[in-house]
Amino acid sequence: MGSWAKLKSTDWVFPTAVLSLYGFFANCRPAEPFLTPYLIGPYKNISEEVVTNYLFPIWTYSYLAVLFPVFLLTDFLRYKPVIMVQGLFLVTNYVLLCFAPGLTAMTFLQFNYAVVTSTEVAYFSYIYSVIPPERYQRATGYLRSAMLTGSTLGATIGQMLVSLAGLDYFYLNAISLGILSIAFLISIWLPMPQQGMFFRGEKAALGLSAKDQVEEEVSAVEEAQDAEVEDGAGSGRTQGAGDSTGWCSLHHVVYAGRLLLSSFRESYSSRKLVYWSLWWALAMAGYGQVFNYIQLMWDHIEPSSTSSVYNGGVEAICAVVGAASAFCVGHVKVTWDVWGELSLGVFSAVGAGAVFLIGLTSNIWASYAGYVIFKASYMLLITITTFQIASNLSMACYALTFGVNTFVALLLQTILTAIVVDETALGLDIITQFIIYGSYYAAISVLFLIRGMYTACAHHCQPKQAMDQEQKEEPKVEVPSSDRFCSDHRQ
Repeated sequence: MGSWAKLKSTDWVFPTAVLSLYGFFANCRPAEPFLTPYLIGPYKNISEEVVTNYLFPIWTYSYLAVLFPVFLLTDFLRYKPVIMVQGLFLVTNYVLLCFAPGLTAMTFLQFNYAVVTSTEVAYFSYIYSVIPPERYQRATGYLRSAMLTGSTLGATIGQMLVSLAGLDYFYLNAISLGILSIAFLISIWLPMPQQGMFFRGEKAALGLSAKDQVEEEVSAVEEAQDAEVEDGAGSGRTQGAGDSTGWCSLHHVVYAGRLLLSSFRESYSSRKLVYWSLWWALAMAGYGQVFNYIQLMWDHIEPSSTSSVYNGGVEAICAVVGAASAFCVGHVKVTWDVWGELSLGVFSAVGAGAVFLIGLTSNIWASYAGYVIFKASYMLLITITTFQIASNLSMACYALTFGVNTFVALLLQTILTAIVVDETALGLDIITQFIIYGSYYAAISVLFLIRGMYTACAHHCQPKQAMDQEQKEEPKVEVPSSDRFCSDHRQ
């Protein structure tokens, strides 16, 4: 028992294993690849135009609205409760899909799912708060592999039940509800981090000097005491010293605000991290749009009402390839400082070509293949980007960077949705949308190819320039010739 308790409290394996198990079950959703056919089918009976131009944009807008408050609550509540909330809302999501009829219920469903996706910030931030930095790369690979493996199994089960057993979409949602209930129960087993990083956070996380820490404490306490004096004037009550340091006290709120600002400065002070974060935000926005509307694209090419649907099989293949890529990244040694930006450019170009293929082809199998290529390349790069940013920052800075990058990505995605998709703006058809998304990824590719080639060339030219400089600075030593030596000897 003692060794088990020690494992739970000190070792990185236990929290990584439990969180990976949670990620596996939380992403094992047999019904997810068939969401669009379910919504436009006889159970919900919503038109394709309403789903495309009204229902799905609500998720994007709701996600943007709740992301920042959820991010602050994630740290305030120390990660684990937020992960549990995610599990609970996933269960609620499928309760609505199974038993709530009407467009109003499906509109609320979009908001409910926005809360689910906004809590994803807690998934990786949690593990980086309980394991040492030298384990970040490997843990990132395990966690993302667990997510993708769960997606693989869920999609495979769904496809087999639809194609071989002829199971109705309703029962797929019921099975997903049971699996997600298991995920919620597993989240209870997660060890609770000792404290958040911004609210009652460790000052050492930012590398602050002792002097800076004392000054920050004194200043925050003074502000808190001033506020308490104003609030308590004439009340005849004297505040104890311990009251100013409560979890929700002004002292800690002021400190959390200052820590957020300091973390932001540290996170984006490195040009290299800015480039990684820029790709993260840009690529995540484009991926979100492709992922949200790919089922509508497939239904446009080959309507689910009259044709066999293989969405689950495609998602399973995507997840297998993505999981393998994510797992391998955890064990590959590459000089990412030199080749990272070029890799982002190359694989973004692959993704752009895949999106163009999806949008321009009339063959459903070619569209399936394009989606597999696109998703595999994205999963490879996002895994690399995640641990590159995490390994170069303190945990507090990484949590903030994750939140800021996700917020910027969502802001870009919201702009795309509002202009391209929303029925109150352009309300473009699904084919034109995918052509725009392909062009968007092509622009990302060009940007990072140019930057990557510059970085690689600068790295390879730098050693030569340094060598030439050393040769120039090396003092010349005159070596006497043998003739001069002999003539001097004769004299």
